[in-house]
Amino acid sequence: MSSENSSEKPADERREQPGTGPDEPGTGPDGTTPEEARSPEGARSPEADRGAEAERDVWDVIVVGAGPAGASAAYAAAVAGRRVLLLEKAELPRYKTCGGGIIGPSRDSLPPGFELPLRDRVHAVTFSLDGKYARTRRSKQMLFGLINRPEFDQGLVEAAQKAGAELRTGATVSRVEQHGPAVPDRRTAAVVLSEGETLLAHAVVGADGSASRIGAHVGVKLDQVDLGLEAEIPVPETVAEDWAGRVLIDWGPMPGSYGWVFPKGDTLTVGVISARGEGAATKRYLEDFIARLGLAGFEPSISSGHLTRCRSDDSPLSRGRVLVCGDAAGLLEPWTREGISFALRSGRLAGEWAVRVAEAHDAVDTRRQALNYAFAVRAGLGVEMSLGRRMLSVFERRPGLLHAVLTGFRPAWNAFAKITRGSTSLTEIVRTHPLARRALSTLDREEKQGVREGAAESA
Repeated sequence: MSSENSSEKPADERREQPGTGPDEPGTGPDGTTPEEARSPEGARSPEADRGAEAERDVWDVIVVGAGPAGASAAYAAAVAGRRVLLLEKAELPRYKTCGGGIIGPSRDSLPPGFELPLRDRVHAVTFSLDGKYARTRRSKQMLFGLINRPEFDQGLVEAAQKAGAELRTGATVSRVEQHGPAVPDRRTAAVVLSEGETLLAHAVVGADGSASRIGAHVGVKLDQVDLGLEAEIPVPETVAEDWAGRVLIDWGPMPGSYGWVFPKGDTLTVGVISARGEGAATKRYLEDFIARLGLAGFEPSISSGHLTRCRSDDSPLSRGRVLVCGDAAGLLEPWTREGISFALRSGRLAGEWAVRVAEAHDAVDTRRQALNYAFAVRAGLGVEMSLGRRMLSVFERRPGLLHAVLTGFRPAWNAFAKITRGSTSLTEIVRTHPLARRALSTLDREEKQGVREGAAESA
């Protein structure tokens, strides 16, 4: 990713050679070279030694959070040759509430040579409308893959380590400081751990999840919060065989809700999601969903819940030398709440632009690089999120229509298949297909009309 400014050199070309800048290893705090800092007897001066030692204690980039976003950011910065520290509060591998679907955009954002630890390959999707009108559509080509997050996340972290990043687990971050006694200069930010230790870096990437402390520092604003509940259910071989290669998507009883069954060998990942504030109804939906599937007699090995959070359009993505990505930035698809591809893509961008932020020698250049990162996110993921919000609005009002179109209109199913495989995107389909564009515009007008009528009735 390059800067909008055509005169800006790539990060690798702009990076100063060791010993040529006042803040690089091998120079003193006043910018002197090693030769200039030596005494007539050939010994280094104490000032030069202190400056070099202080610089070695400052990381180029610190990444907080070792999920897909954080590991991708660490990989991108490390592969550029920078000193990168990846912090994770848990011990790895660890469980995360997640369906584990790997669609085309996720696969295309993985490090080169990364081997996906697939538990199943999906060739068929059964759609149902609150348990009714079930219909299965099939594809000769694989639609998407299914993974378990502990294995997947561990693989991404190992890829970052192979690229040169250093991992530190059991490290809980309490706050980030960019001013004050813990910060030695304007080129540095301080990451303070819960036990009081302070780590220094020229750039910080927050990828610490939807309840992000780094996101709070940046001032991330949220527009949509949903509750996901999930159960990992071990099943007998005969049940597992019935689900192999096929997933179920059920459009749920509450507006905007849906459920899923993702098979992973001898375990079915069964979950539901709906708007926060409907906790009891969401729990009841999951229980009814599991019972309806005939799975109530099997004991879940794990039952968990998780809040997903979508950013508002004007939410910041940076503050000073701190960038946020993935769930920490509120980046996920609003309709499906798919987050892995958004994490991988935004993490890679954050890592690439953190390298440039780390190299910035003043506040103006720092701000410019951070704005370029925000522009890159908004131009790609931001456009997808805007369309996802429109789709969620349609789904909330007309789930039956969406179900009928996907199950009864072959071009819609073909589009779904191409989107999941990554050969196109919903944004591209709406942009290039007049019928899709007109249909969505018509539904948008219906929503606006409904809002106006509702306002008139309440007036």
